[in-house]
Amino acid sequence: MAAILIVDDEAGVRASLGGILRDEGYVVDAVDSGEACLEQVTRRSYDLLLLDIWLPGLDGLETLARLRERHIEAQVIMISGHGSIENAVRATKLGAFDFIEKPLFLEKTMLVVRNALRQHRLEEENRALRARVDRQFVMVGESALIQQLRAQIAMAAPTNSRVLISGENGTGKELVARQIHALSNRRAGPFVEVNCAAIPEELIESELFGHMKGAFTGAVANRRGKFELAHGGTLFLDEIADMSLKTQAKVLRALQEQVIEPVGGQSSVRVDVRVIAATNKHLAEEIREGRFREDLFFRLNVIPISVPPLRERGDDVVRLARHFVSELAQEYGRREKQLSPEAAAMLRAFRWPGNVRELRNVVERVLIMAPGNTIAETDLGFLEVVAPTMFRDASGASIVRPLHDARDDWERDYILATLEACEGNISKTAEMLDVERSNLYKKMRSLGIGPAREN
Repeated sequence: MAAILIVDDEAGVRASLGGILRDEGYVVDAVDSGEACLEQVTRRSYDLLLLDIWLPGLDGLETLARLRERHIEAQVIMISGHGSIENAVRATKLGAFDFIEKPLFLEKTMLVVRNALRQHRLEEENRALRARVDRQFVMVGESALIQQLRAQIAMAAPTNSRVLISGENGTGKELVARQIHALSNRRAGPFVEVNCAAIPEELIESELFGHMKGAFTGAVANRRGKFELAHGGTLFLDEIADMSLKTQAKVLRALQEQVIEPVGGQSSVRVDVRVIAATNKHLAEEIREGRFREDLFFRLNVIPISVPPLRERGDDVVRLARHFVSELAQEYGRREKQLSPEAAAMLRAFRWPGNVRELRNVVERVLIMAPGNTIAETDLGFLEVVAPTMFRDASGASIVRPLHDARDDWERDYILATLEACEGNISKTAEMLDVERSNLYKKMRSLGIGPAREN
């Protein structure tokens, strides 16, 4: 039920207008001055203010200005018995929704009130959606690699230079692209994403550059492409290496000239777009095999950014898991579950071939399926927490590591995860691992793990 505050120095107006609004089902309060209005909005939240311009002491326009300084989000309708264009313009500049004159006519007043409340609801929904999007695309982690990644984003974002993001599937390349856009001078413009791997070859040119009516079967109307839709903002070309050579040539021209030509069109369209590309492939190898244009690579690779895999991010695994628990619990309307120290250690020790995306799926699974309020080690039994001896070199070829190296890596990860779960407390960690504290110290030194809290 919407709450409305009437601010008018005439008792008759307050009484009659308040009665009408209450009859319509609104919650209504009334005060007689600007000073009282400013005090009242600190006591409760209102959806709409009906504010008289001519008030004793602090007038309505000055009251409105102070409301906006305090970031009061309520819609405001200005009321005046001596209306003027000058006052109406000034009220609008200060953020008033509308301006109505006395004497108040019932039908007109209620129409303006309903429209103002509808606008307020839309703005509230928009703020809620933005907050949800911001939570969804937050970059979680405090590891050295993530700190370095944040620094690279901060340096790259304010420029208009093209960025090439590389990394394994699920590491968060789209998140990096969105962070760059959000910190750039183009943040007020659109962020348009194109998954080059998901669009059939015969449609990708139309998707990128648009098409004219009749250009091909099914083209029943003119359509703007992603380049044009991203005008003034950022175009994110995900999985750029899956684009055909023919399309690569057209993208290269668009990057060079900032001009596109819709499919079936006779004229060119100039666009102002910053391009960020991403790939999970080794582009040097793709170029050698003739599957990717070297000139396009040089155009895209102005600022290279590499996103680290989750297995190299240390304690970020547990931080991310707790973040996803909180996020998903809120999404599903469930109570948050706690990670037991043993479960946290298992998450830390797992190699995460699917990276952050896989971790989120695992957290979603146990949040739904695990009984009780704590995620235990047994709830994660489906994870194969072993130290694999098979790894990949820079070219992607399989290699075998010595057993003692693999064992040391597993022990290091497991001890670090347990330390994280015990908040760095050595005594608790030793007890959890069932070893003497002195032996734990020796093992930590041999594995290159720094000192932690004594107790």
